[in-house]
Amino acid sequence: MSETRNYNSPIRAAQFRETREAILSALFILMESAANPDDIGMDAIAAQAGVQRRTIFRHFESKDELLRAFWPWLNERIGASVKPMAPQDVFDGPRQAFPLFDAHEAAIRGAIHSSTGRAMRAGTIADRRRDFSAALAPALDKLSEAERRKVEALAHLLYSASAWEVLKDYGGLDGTQAGEAASWALELILSAIGSGETAADATIAAKGDTR
Repeated sequence: MSETRNYNSPIRAAQFRETREAILSALFILMESAANPDDIGMDAIAAQAGVQRRTIFRHFESKDELLRAFWPWLNERIGASVKPMAPQDVFDGPRQAFPLFDAHEAAIRGAIHSSTGRAMRAGTIADRRRDFSAALAPALDKLSEAERRKVEALAHLLYSASAWEVLKDYGGLDGTQAGEAASWALELILSAIGSGETAADATIAAKGDTR
């Protein structure tokens, strides 16, 4: 995997960063306007960025590497960077991110449904799992490993572009409403855990079974 090069000249270092940014910005522009993001080729990215094709490969060894870099870059660009540090960051995440997804709907939907988008997001899974697990750990410390994994999985689902899309398309909500709904659901889940009652406990109690 290529890494940002070290330059003795601050000017060359700045030029390198600017070119890398131009390449990522070019992909973003094409994602926003493409009927099918899978049709976006390296030649089109180079033309949009105003660089030669080979220049892209000085910054990214392959298209896959470019795509892996693009998804976190996109989230950061629109202000929806997903790197929670504490449970509250997970609760508030959809509330903050989903309205921003509305402002870049074409690119977000393209990232959800195209193989190009899936490749972008697949490259972030390991880091995302680690970050969510660490952020939620203080709230889940009394749960078993299996229970923690279920709650973390629900957090990934509710704090995702896919949840944003479903709440919009099936629920008829806009991004702000969808974010409030998803954050509310996360808060309910964690509130139930904090009270020491799980859904299974509630079901058993309702049936009068004391086990």
